[in-house]
Amino acid sequence: MTTPRLKNCPRPATVLAALLLATLPLSGHSAGPADAPDLPPQAQVIEALSSSPMVRAAGAQIEVEEARSRRLEAGPHEWTVRLSDQQRRVRPAPGERYNEWGMGLERALRLPGKAELDRQLGAAGIASAKISRGDALHEASRGLLAGWFDWLREEAAADQWRRQRDILARQASVVKRRVELGDAPRLEALQADAALAQAEAQLAQALGRSQVAAESLRRLYPALALPSGVPETAPDLVDADAARWIQAILEHNHELGVARAESARARVGASRADAERRPDPSLGVNMMRERDGEERVLGVSLSIPLPGAGRRADADAALAAVQVSAHREAGVQRRVEAEAAALHRRARAAHAGWQSQQSAADALTRSAELSERAWQLGEGSLAETLNARRLAHEARLAARLARLDASESRYRLLLDAHQLWPLDMDDGADGDHDHP
Repeated sequence: MTTPRLKNCPRPATVLAALLLATLPLSGHSAGPADAPDLPPQAQVIEALSSSPMVRAAGAQIEVEEARSRRLEAGPHEWTVRLSDQQRRVRPAPGERYNEWGMGLERALRLPGKAELDRQLGAAGIASAKISRGDALHEASRGLLAGWFDWLREEAAADQWRRQRDILARQASVVKRRVELGDAPRLEALQADAALAQAEAQLAQALGRSQVAAESLRRLYPALALPSGVPETAPDLVDADAARWIQAILEHNHELGVARAESARARVGASRADAERRPDPSLGVNMMRERDGEERVLGVSLSIPLPGAGRRADADAALAAVQVSAHREAGVQRRVEAEAAALHRRARAAHAGWQSQQSAADALTRSAELSERAWQLGEGSLAETLNARRLAHEARLAARLARLDASESRYRLLLDAHQLWPLDMDDGADGDHDHP
């Protein structure tokens, strides 16, 4: 049975060149709103990401691959020293004994072409580790962005409940004064106090969630300084050209880059396994001293392993691994395309949802103000006023959260397209960063 050759595999040099090109940072995209009011300062982001344990671990992996590359370049063979000592007895003379010894030096020699393939395997490992560091940096950026907006949402909710509490406290004070003057029944005072108590309870819970989110953010990213409040920044609308965004994300996606790097590495490995079907010969020099020095022998040895089924199986396994990595690469690309398309649609839908929520909040706020004015003039009940105020508060809270959702969706799209923060930092370095 013959082993299939690597007919469909590109030349290793071509594979390595493509792999190294994949590690170069891409340019030509516009810089994003890195210092927007509702984002942490870019300098703090870079410090937080650089000090992330996940990013540092990926950077240390580059050193591992560099050491492995040196090992591959050195080759699998080493010098072997052989020493022997023996005693010879000659019959029928029982007294004839001779001390004899021998020594030899040998080493296997890599056949031409194998050393170059080993060098390419080492370079492919380093390139893959550098792309993996970029992927770790990207994942850390995603986590930072998500944690930041989780805190903004909780802080916005607490602020909105604080505003509602202040409005209801003012209203309860007015009701209490009117009850004292005899202009309102005591039932209205009970209603106002109950609404105020509910708002204070909701405020306490919202403050607790905000503090939890803030503490989590401080623990995970100590370099970030949290602002005193949530900035009221209207999100921009993402353009409708989905194809352009998908292409930008595909060009800069580190996960896809890792899959491509592993696929290219597998192809080089398959070429190396195919070359290993030709065994490396071993060349040796030996010297022996026999019959107490009466005879001295100097020789050269050459040994060649005979290839068998094991080497063919290794080549077959490496060739199958190429197919595995190719299918994984195709799967990652398909999933990244789907996620990019969904992310673009989500960003546009979130912006439209925020605009609708904002319009509803403005209308319900005006309605609550008119209802309160009518109640003050004696043309309505306090229950209707409190209900109108509750609806306005819920709509205003929903609008503020929708605004943050729209901003986060847009920033996430910019982040995946490498247009938000510098994600092409100098691989393996902690202090030097290349801005896109």
